[in-house]
Amino acid sequence: MKMKGFGVALGALGMIAGAAQAAEMGAVDKPIKLAINEWTGQHVSTHVAGEMLKAAGYQVEYVTAGYMNMYQAMADGELHGAMEIWSSNVSDDYAKKVEGGGVAELGDLGLDAKEGIAYPAHVGEMCPGLPAWEALKDCAQVFASAETIPMGRLVDYPADWGTPGADRMTGLDLPIKAIPAGSEGALIAELRASTERKTPLLITFWQPHWAMSAYDVQFVDLPVGEDACFNDPAWGPNPNAVNDCDFAPSRIFKAGWSGMADTWPAAHEILTNYQLDVADQQPMMGAIDVDGGSVEEVVAKWMADNEGKWRPVVDAATN
Repeated sequence: MKMKGFGVALGALGMIAGAAQAAEMGAVDKPIKLAINEWTGQHVSTHVAGEMLKAAGYQVEYVTAGYMNMYQAMADGELHGAMEIWSSNVSDDYAKKVEGGGVAELGDLGLDAKEGIAYPAHVGEMCPGLPAWEALKDCAQVFASAETIPMGRLVDYPADWGTPGADRMTGLDLPIKAIPAGSEGALIAELRASTERKTPLLITFWQPHWAMSAYDVQFVDLPVGEDACFNDPAWGPNPNAVNDCDFAPSRIFKAGWSGMADTWPAAHEILTNYQLDVADQQPMMGAIDVDGGSVEEVVAKWMADNEGKWRPVVDAATN
C-alpha cells in the first residue's frame, strides 16, 4: 500500500478567524485542561487547539477522558474543554450539563462529517445490491462469523462510543449482530485485513478519516436520518421500531467548562473561534496512523507550516 508522503499533503483550507476583540489573559498560571478522547482525529483537533493556547501564553494539559462520560468533570471545572464532540453520538449527560449551566458550547469545529454503516469496495461483489441497505437482508450470512452465525456480523464502534450500529441493525430488522470493536485501532485492523484478504466486512465508520481513502470504503445507503426516525416507530421501513434510518447529519462542535470565559477570557475567545478543516485534519491523521508519526510531531509540523491559518485567531484574541 503506497502511503508515504500522505502525512504532508496538507490542504489549502484551514482555520477561519471570526470577528474577535482582544481579551484579558486571566489566570495564566493555571493550566487549561483539554480532554483527550479515544480517536486519532480528536487527538489532532485537541493538540492543534492546545498549541494555539500555548502560543498565546497559556499552560495546557492534555487529560485522557472517556468521551461519553467526561461532562461531569467538565461541569465541575476539572476539565476545561473538549474539541471534537459529534452531535450524532453524544451522551444525554451532555445536554443535562449544558442545561444545568456547568458546560457551555464553544461553536462548531468546522469539519464536514459523515457517519454510517460501511464496507470495503470489494464487498460489493459479495453482496449484490449494495450499497442499497435492503441487500443486507439477503446476504447477511456472507458476514457471519463464529460468534454470530447464523446471523451476520457488524463491527460496531467501541462500547465507550455508544451502540449506533447495533441500533440500526435492530431498527431495520436485519439478521446481523453488532459486535463492538475494542478500539479505533481495532476498527482499522478490520478494514486492513478485509482489504488485503478480500474478505467480507460490515463496519460502523465515519469520515473524516484517512482510512476512507486508504481502503476505498463505501457507505451503505440507508433511509435519510431525520428526527421522526428516532422518536416515532411508525416512521420508516420498520413500523415497529425507531432508528430504522441513517445517522442524523453530524455537527461537530466544541464545548467547555462554563467558567472558562471568566477564568481565561482570551483562551475562551481562541477556542470559540478555532476551526479546523478536513483538508488539514485528515492528512495529519494519516501521518500518525499510517506513517507512524507522533501526534506531537505531526501537529508541530503543521503548526510551523501553516502559521497563517491559526496565528490570526490567536492574535485577534490577545493583541
